[in-house]
Amino acid sequence: MDEQIKQIAERLRGLREVLELTIEEMANICGISAEEYTLVESGEADISVSMLQKVARKCGVALDALMFGEEPKMSSYFLTRAGKGVSIERTKAYKYQSLASGFKERKADPFIVTVEPKSEDFPMTFNSHDGQEFNLVLSGRMLIDIDGKELILNEGDSIYFDSNRPHGMKALDGQPVKFLAMIL
Repeated sequence: MDEQIKQIAERLRGLREVLELTIEEMANICGISAEEYTLVESGEADISVSMLQKVARKCGVALDALMFGEEPKMSSYFLTRAGKGVSIERTKAYKYQSLASGFKERKADPFIVTVEPKSEDFPMTFNSHDGQEFNLVLSGRMLIDIDGKELILNEGDSIYFDSNRPHGMKALDGQPVKFLAMIL
């Protein structure tokens, strides 16, 4: 995981340098302080998918280029076989498997997300990003908090929400939860 975060951090630094943006300008795009962004770019802090999506949209690059270091090439279809999507473990608690990484100029980013259980007193991590999001629980149970409203989703349950609102997910019952996330 640490190596993947460092690679993403290098791609962020490279993008910032190519676009001749200052650390302050990039931090503003990410919605964090310059000090926090410096930690992100050095690979010392977690890099959320929502942060990468903000950078990708604002800077006109594919999310895949930042996450995986590859530009999408397909324009008519892109097939992802079961368990074969490009994946990244952003933290020890979250694993993202891209289901459309090779399709260029897509309108949505579909992922299979696996959230590992944490102790009950471990704080939930919140994100927000432009657009909307759809989650469908494939296995396990999760607590989702959207702007202070807590909901429990069971296998087969889905939710569609405004992803500009702070939101976080937590696996329940001491078991991992796996869900389809569509970021639109």
